[in-house]
Amino acid sequence: MSGLIGGVAETVAMAEESQVAARGEHTELRRNLGFRDLVVYGLLFIAPMAPVGVFGTLDAKSGGAVALVYVVATIAMAFTAFSYAQMVRVAPQAGSVFTYARKGLGEGPGFVAGWMAMLDYLLIPAVAYLFAGIAMEALVPEVDRWVWTGIAVVVTTLLNLWGVRAAARVGFAVLAMEIVVLLVFVVSAVVVLVRDGARRDWWSPLTGDGAFSLAAVVGAVSVAVLSYLGFDAIASFAEEVTGGSAKVARAVLFCLALAGVLFVAQSWLVALLEPVSSADLAADPGKQGSAFYDAVETSVGGWLHDLVALSKAIGAAFAALAGQAAGGRLLFAMGRDRRLPHVLARTDGGVPRVALLVAATVTMIAAVWAARRDDGLDHLVSVVDVGALTAFVLLHASVVGWFAVRRAEGPPHVLKHVVAPVLGAAILIAVIVEASAAAQVVGVVWLGVGLVVLAVQGASRTPAGR
Repeated sequence: MSGLIGGVAETVAMAEESQVAARGEHTELRRNLGFRDLVVYGLLFIAPMAPVGVFGTLDAKSGGAVALVYVVATIAMAFTAFSYAQMVRVAPQAGSVFTYARKGLGEGPGFVAGWMAMLDYLLIPAVAYLFAGIAMEALVPEVDRWVWTGIAVVVTTLLNLWGVRAAARVGFAVLAMEIVVLLVFVVSAVVVLVRDGARRDWWSPLTGDGAFSLAAVVGAVSVAVLSYLGFDAIASFAEEVTGGSAKVARAVLFCLALAGVLFVAQSWLVALLEPVSSADLAADPGKQGSAFYDAVETSVGGWLHDLVALSKAIGAAFAALAGQAAGGRLLFAMGRDRRLPHVLARTDGGVPRVALLVAATVTMIAAVWAARRDDGLDHLVSVVDVGALTAFVLLHASVVGWFAVRRAEGPPHVLKHVVAPVLGAAILIAVIVEASAAAQVVGVVWLGVGLVVLAVQGASRTPAGR
């Protein structure tokens, strides 16, 4: 009986594929990415100098223990990266956490994971585009930031429509530029510290420049996590990689480890250069956004301030490019599985152009809207990480579901398939609890909308299944 059902299902699937081919629809992606390309996309999305924009906030929240915040955040994200590495081997397909949760937990949780991740993939590029607009406005104040933001969206969207390989080549050049600027900052900071000494105690980036508070450090981690969001986007390109899923898993782990080292190093150095105490930054939130730039300009010089600002403008735009590409592939995967309109699954020459255009449109609206408001950045930053963190919790649950509950690949490895994902989920839940009230409200509302969509889809599919 099971063989007959399986045969019927296979026949139906082949018929559907034939109908798709007959209509001239293409829902396959082209395999032309290597390990270097994956690393480029991951580091572009993360941005090697991501702490520039949030250093002041983290310093104020953690009582000066900003490097420790990044150490804890790296460890927290390492559990998530490890779960990604486990599941990408199980389901080497576009869609990332949406695909993995469907595999390990079922259709409903899979949709919820994809829906929550969508909030991240559509809004993080908007934040990055806005960062680019703000940086360019600082360099060319005659042009409003919303104009620069719109230009960045158009240019990077055209690159994504050109194709993932072409975008990766341009992205590699941009990433090289960011690395060079980071090295210039590190060398300049070390020279100043050796010559003039540190403004704070040398170990204060780990212990704080006042009374140490573990709760304050954990609270700051909920903001620091924003710097890491993007390494997971590598998994979205699983169908476009040559050489198998193991290459994707290695790229995910490599990007997270490298980003952690870069973040700890630069936050430690700038904390030692910071002339203002963490208590003063906490008392004057207006200084937090420019704290990194101010410390660099005061200690090293205005030339490095301008160089970092220019690098941040270009780097942020291409971080958005990588995010937009990942968001397009999430929409593509959900459209292909008919969880979103099926037109999103159309490809042209192996490029999911329809999904990319939809992602770009949503991102453009959010980014330009925020760029035209004084409080636009605060609104975007406060909500982008909740969707991703919720999706990550479901990712960890999918590892337990696939390996330990279903035992789909034999007896589970208790440490890898139970202990690690449970610890990872517990850490993320703690971070969500420490997130801002506004972020939690937006997350709950978005989840509620997703559950309504899921219920409507379930109701519409029930008659067909009878």
